[in-house]
Amino acid sequence: MTFNVGLMIELAVQGIINGALYAMVAIGLAMVFGLLRILHIAHAGLFAVGGYVGVVVTNASGSFALALVTAMLVVGLCGMLIYRFCYEPILSKPPYVALIASVGIFLAIEEGLRLVFGDYGLTFARPQLPGSFHLVATVRYAELAVVVMAVVLFTALALFARHTRAGMAWRATVSEPAMASSFGVDLRRVRYLNFFIGSAFAAAAGVMVAVLNNVVEPHMGAVPSYKALAIIVIGGFGNLQGTLIAALLLGIVEAYGAVFLSAWLDRDSVAFAAMLAVLMLRPQGIFATAGRSGGRRWRIGELFRPARGANP
Repeated sequence: MTFNVGLMIELAVQGIINGALYAMVAIGLAMVFGLLRILHIAHAGLFAVGGYVGVVVTNASGSFALALVTAMLVVGLCGMLIYRFCYEPILSKPPYVALIASVGIFLAIEEGLRLVFGDYGLTFARPQLPGSFHLVATVRYAELAVVVMAVVLFTALALFARHTRAGMAWRATVSEPAMASSFGVDLRRVRYLNFFIGSAFAAAAGVMVAVLNNVVEPHMGAVPSYKALAIIVIGGFGNLQGTLIAALLLGIVEAYGAVFLSAWLDRDSVAFAAMLAVLMLRPQGIFATAGRSGGRRWRIGELFRPARGANP
């Protein structure tokens, strides 16, 4: 294959767009793991719910902005309910118990969407953010909106975590839950907040995928679920900065791999191959660092030991 600068730029741009989407999905999974050491597989189901809420509200109201806000609020509340009625009663159990429960919730969400909306998905009555422009590469307005939304959401999350009392309490709970509790931090409230924010991010990603594809389907969360898992493994098991970097890297590697590795791997298998490589060579993740909030040196064995301060 001959070297083509235009193609390289197009692939890089597409990789950044995909990476922004993956980051919005994976950040919630990383937040839950960093706080409770639970693999929250049901998070991918919430991603699909967000897409459906976005399409339904847009079609009913004609307002995409209202649909986006509604989806984030509704799915954020759903995440809190999952914590309250699924995870909180079993926090003292080994983490694989929560993992099994989470898989069950994910399957229930998929089947619930299928029963309510049918097998063949749902589309916007009028495509949202149509058209494209060309700068260094051809970019659709919907794709630009994905990147802008990811930047806005992650900037807001960083400001919240660093400059608000609730954000500082959240960071303290992630790093030292027992000590945070001894200083008066309400661990239960922090966990609810954690699930709300992570689920709202997944909802935003679901809505944007609906806009990009002009369709939502009951099983649309299946592929993002294992890609998000691969991202948090590469990013360092709960390391939020590592998760963001890993998401962008995976998006770029997938974009180039779809062209240059197509004879050996399809696009979706790149994430799985990357996860296996990291688990073999650096089990704590590429970006894991010691002594930082959300970035302790987790290893795969940590999935089967209860977290410190996990009791409700």
